[in-house]
Amino acid sequence: MLAVLRHRRFAALFASQVASLVGTGVLTVALALVAVRIAGDDAGLIIGIALTIRIAAYVVVSPIASALIAGRSSRAVMIGADAARILVAVALVFATEAWHLYVAILLLQSASAVFTPTYQAVIPDVLPDEEDYTKAQSLSRLAYDLESLLSPALAAALVLVLPPNALFGVTAAGFAISALAVWLSRVHDHAGAAVEPFAGRLTRGVRIMARTPSLRFVAVLDAVVAAVFATVLVNTVVFLLSLGVGQGGDPATGLAVMLVMFGAGSIVVAILLPGILHRVDDRAVMTVGAAVVPIALAATASLAATGLLTVPMLAVLWAVLGAATSAVTTPSARLIRRDVPHDDRAAVFAARFSTSHAWYALTYPVAGILGAGHGPEDPTAVLAAFAMVALVVAVVASRGWTGAVAADEHAQPHPEHAVHEAHQPTTKGAHEAH
Repeated sequence: MLAVLRHRRFAALFASQVASLVGTGVLTVALALVAVRIAGDDAGLIIGIALTIRIAAYVVVSPIASALIAGRSSRAVMIGADAARILVAVALVFATEAWHLYVAILLLQSASAVFTPTYQAVIPDVLPDEEDYTKAQSLSRLAYDLESLLSPALAAALVLVLPPNALFGVTAAGFAISALAVWLSRVHDHAGAAVEPFAGRLTRGVRIMARTPSLRFVAVLDAVVAAVFATVLVNTVVFLLSLGVGQGGDPATGLAVMLVMFGAGSIVVAILLPGILHRVDDRAVMTVGAAVVPIALAATASLAATGLLTVPMLAVLWAVLGAATSAVTTPSARLIRRDVPHDDRAAVFAARFSTSHAWYALTYPVAGILGAGHGPEDPTAVLAAFAMVALVVAVVASRGWTGAVAADEHAQPHPEHAVHEAHQPTTKGAHEAH
């Protein structure tokens, strides 16, 4: 997997991703500390509102930003997004009111909603070989998982030697390194085509996803992933408390262990997937991963309801959910690369970024509100059923998906795609460029 880093432009872009992830991870902890400073025991309310704003920004801003920046330099767009995040991170040092945090979250997540899809759309051109691209996706998944495990620990260590506000300086440094790495990558791609009017560009990505069977499959399976993360992020601590972990004390250690188990399962699959995808079709891997999710969630709910759930069992189930999630998400970008023309990729990645986060607006409230006053088994059971329905709908929505487009068929720009809205991605044969 690490061999893909021999490509210098990708290595620079990957360094940018890692620096951006570290900055974001440290920022998450810093925001929580500021929320406690501002609201004390009511900090949870501020954090909850902030998470809602985060999801709303992702859903609304990404397609709008994609339409606005179409035709502009991808490198300039990503550096501009990092510059905006640096300014907001520095400004947060002076935050004294809850609304300061809300505005900052809106601006930060809006910048991320610009940076991430642009980054995703550039990688297929930097790595035209499908095997290299697959390794890059696994490496990206590994980076996300390691960041989620290590950033809180890094932030905690920094707080021991630095004042809390200094975390915002570390965050700004992470985004500055990200911008420098993007500049060093020397990518010269443009963020989509600007031939269409703004209104057409605004919905272009969604329209392409809606008419492409493989992308309909991906878009609906994102609901399965949302069910997992809602359960893990919202109700892990509730499950632990119901099992007596942290009663009268702090369940932080138990929570950390469970998140490590979830991340470990994801990491193992991310490492194995490049080899697996040599022999197994993307759709089969994603379907199996998605099928495991409702089984694991239902098992968790059933064991909790009957009083048979134990901490070791929960750890194993969380590892299984992490593995299943990685199996669903890691191959999905390959399908966009394979089935979407060059000039349309930025719009499709932005649309997918938006639609995937929209599912969280549904699963987060189910996980949190439904469990209020009841045990965590109720929302987990509901999300298990939701994941099963999403899997069935995804399979039905993928009708007409006859095979994989040749990996290099869309590797080069095709100007005609920018002006012919009626273009349909072809799906001929099952040729793989391995």
